[in-house]
Amino acid sequence: MNGDAAVEKLVYEYALVRVVPRVERGEQINAGVLVYSRQAGVLRAAIHLDEARLLALDPDVDLDGVRAALDAVAHVCGGGEAAGQARDEEPGRRFRWLTAPRSTIVQPGPVHCGLSVDPAAETERLLALLVR
Repeated sequence: MNGDAAVEKLVYEYALVRVVPRVERGEQINAGVLVYSRQAGVLRAAIHLDEARLLALDPDVDLDGVRAALDAVAHVCGGGEAAGQARDEEPGRRFRWLTAPRSTIVQPGPVHCGLSVDPAAETERLLALLVR
């Protein structure tokens, strides 16, 4: 070793946020990512809705409703007044609530784990890799 201290990697969890415009068909697009790390004190959401792809799956989809649902996910992650009742919950509880299975148009994907020296930076990396 060259004397540098080992860089500590922190555990983080992530889940994709998916839009399923017609649940009965099961077609979906990835529209965001949630990242949570208790060790780093991070709960983040990054959203990117490709409206053209969504309209290709369902030309009659309620875009305003989908945008509002995605905004709500981001607000719950951020806490604060816009999160409504969830603002008082700890980040881990908010992450678990956001990743609980549901059969609505905006749904979480399965939760995955990773290691990173900067879990907050994983939000944009995963958005670029898995959504954009």
